[in-house]
Amino acid sequence: MSDVPKPTNGHNGQVRIGVYICHCGVNIAATVNVAELRDFIAKQPGVVIARDYKFMCSDPGQQLIKQDIANLKVNRVVVAACSPLMHELTFRLAAESAGVNRYLVQIANIREHCSWVHDDREAATKKAMALVNAAVRRVALHKPLQITKQPLNKATLIVGAGIAGIQAALEVANAGHHVYLVEREPSIGGRMGTFDKTFPTLDCAACILTPKMVSVGHRKDITLMSYAEVENVSGYIGNFKVKVRKKARFVDAEKCTGCGQCWSNCPATRIPSGRAIYMGKQLVNEISTKPKD
Repeated sequence: MSDVPKPTNGHNGQVRIGVYICHCGVNIAATVNVAELRDFIAKQPGVVIARDYKFMCSDPGQQLIKQDIANLKVNRVVVAACSPLMHELTFRLAAESAGVNRYLVQIANIREHCSWVHDDREAATKKAMALVNAAVRRVALHKPLQITKQPLNKATLIVGAGIAGIQAALEVANAGHHVYLVEREPSIGGRMGTFDKTFPTLDCAACILTPKMVSVGHRKDITLMSYAEVENVSGYIGNFKVKVRKKARFVDAEKCTGCGQCWSNCPATRIPSGRAIYMGKQLVNEISTKPKD
C-alpha cells in the first residue's frame, strides 16, 4: 500500500486555492513588486492563502505547498514563477504527493512573460497581477484527470519525399519503426533532384541523393506512396488514422521502365503542353507534348 493520499476533488465541495509566488532570486523580484502582487492576489475569490518565497522550486518552497494542502485544505494550486517548461512537473508532483490531483496545478509565467521583458516596475507588477489572476480564475475550473496507458502505434507518416523526408524516413526505419512516406510528385527527390552541385562544398547533388532514393525503394520497412496526397488526418497521439489519395498514373508501375515514351505519345491534355530545356537564356531543346492527329 502506498502512503501517498488519494487525489481529492475539493474540501466540502469548495474551491480552495493556494497561490505561491517565486522571487526567482532577483529574476522576478527585481522587476515585479512581489509583496504588492501577493497582497492583491490574496483578496481574489477562492484564494485561501498567498505566499511568496525566494525559490519556490526548492525543497523548502515545495514544502510550503504541501503544508498548506495538509493544514489549510488547499485543493487548487497556482504557482507564479518561471516557464512551465522548467518546473511545471516539479510543482505537480509536489501537489500530488500531498494528495491533490496533479492537474489541479496551474503555472503563471511571470518571468519570461513579464519580468524579463519589462523594465518598468509598476507596469510589470500590474501585468503580473493580471497573469496570476487569470491563472487563479482558470484553476478554479480545472477538473482532476487520471493518467491512463493506451496502446501505441509506432508506425510513422512522413509527408514529402525530398532529401529531408528521405533522410527522416531512413533514420526512423533504422530505429525499428515502419514508415509511410508520401510524396505528391511521381518521383521522390524533390528540389535536390534538380540541382547539379550542393552548397558550400559543391559536391555532386545526384551522388548524394541517388543512393538514398535507392535505399528507400529497397527498404521493406518503408512504404513509399508517390504521386499521392494526404486528404484527412484523424485520431490522436499514438493512434492517428490518415487517408491518402493515390492519383491515377495510367501506367502499370510494375512494368514501367521509365523510358519516357508515354510522355511523348500520351493523348491526354496536359498543362503545360511542352517541356523545354534551357541553358542560361538560350533554348536548347523543346519537346512537344500536344496530342498528335
